[in-house]
Amino acid sequence: MPAIDPAATAWLLASTALVLLMTPGLAIFYGGMVRTTGVLNMIMMSFISIPLVTVAWLLVGYTIAFSDDGAGGFLGNLSRIGMLGITPSSVHGAVPELLYATFQLTFAIITAALVSGAIADRAKFSAWIVFVPVWAIVVYSVVAHWVWGPGGWLAKLGVLDYAGGLVVEIVSGASALALALVLGPRIGFKKDSMRPHNLPFVLLGVGLLWLGWFGFNAGSALAANGTAAAIFLNTLVAGCLGMLGWLAVEQIRDGRPTTFGAASGVVAGLVAITPSCGTVNTLGATIVGLAAGIVCSFAVGAKFRFNYDDSLDVVGVHFVGGVVGVSLIGLLANAVMTSGPQGLFYGGGFGQLGKQAVAIVVVALYAFTVSFVLAKSIDRVIGFRLSAEDETTGVDFTQHAETAYAEGVQGHLPLRRPGLEG
Repeated sequence: MPAIDPAATAWLLASTALVLLMTPGLAIFYGGMVRTTGVLNMIMMSFISIPLVTVAWLLVGYTIAFSDDGAGGFLGNLSRIGMLGITPSSVHGAVPELLYATFQLTFAIITAALVSGAIADRAKFSAWIVFVPVWAIVVYSVVAHWVWGPGGWLAKLGVLDYAGGLVVEIVSGASALALALVLGPRIGFKKDSMRPHNLPFVLLGVGLLWLGWFGFNAGSALAANGTAAAIFLNTLVAGCLGMLGWLAVEQIRDGRPTTFGAASGVVAGLVAITPSCGTVNTLGATIVGLAAGIVCSFAVGAKFRFNYDDSLDVVGVHFVGGVVGVSLIGLLANAVMTSGPQGLFYGGGFGQLGKQAVAIVVVALYAFTVSFVLAKSIDRVIGFRLSAEDETTGVDFTQHAETAYAEGVQGHLPLRRPGLEG
């Protein structure tokens, strides 16, 4: 049995905690982006994803994603159902398999939580509770096996996705688009001002996300070595250049840079470097981050042209940023980082670029189609969209009997007590 590497294990323990922190960070980020009547619901949609995905992952998600292939590269077998046979001495590479499974679980959690941003202010919380665990199994776990699992068909094809451009970013973006179409636009979309209610929350959230992203990317090395260090730097660089790219567009187009643009640019750069962090050098990370910041700053406006209400720009940032990052691997992959495959600009020809393009199309279509069917089914059975009255009243109060701020309504709906009704 392979020996456990204490240094790698210590780094992966820290990385797992960092990635888990990203979901509360996302909750604060998303919470600041919505109006005052929806902040608690937005935060809760992220937080409830943690237990829901955890249960689904431990029961069947992990074995579908990371057990030995059992269906021609499309699904893992059921040898690890309910974490069967995994003990503290079980090893994955040089780290405990229990730790590896937990690390991958945190990826599944944040991906599910990301999807919620597209349906802010108008979704039934009960419907979201049904959607998340089923989606984690039939969408996330399946694609994870294709790309990262033993014998996954995209992995065998030679597709490169180091830390989740396909599995996390494109899957969440395509799924978010499906849900946005099923639920339809918010009341007042393209008419009312729907500005972020708390920009300090947005910046605090993005700071926590950036911190967690170091574990997300560098932790994927599964080792405490030079590769992890290079990925760590790439993650920093791409976030910086994403911010600068987005702010440059705002300065040229609008005449002034914004704090909201700075936060969005950081996320765009981090999204794009996620698939490429272990395949490009520092110069490549600079190009990836800058390209994502510029492209995504324009992409977020597509929802107004095509009339779909992606409330918090999951499609414009995560889907488009994921496409940028996965595609640029085909141009910028460096043999020093990949120990083999190279991109077009490093003499690798068009082969890798073609493989990346195939993966983008297939993963996006699968995630969109299955998410659409799942959301439509839930909508027909129990309803996914709030009533117009509940949406107008405010999703926090109607779904949770609470409000975040005492603006005409108490922060918590008091329990009735005999004799105190008056």
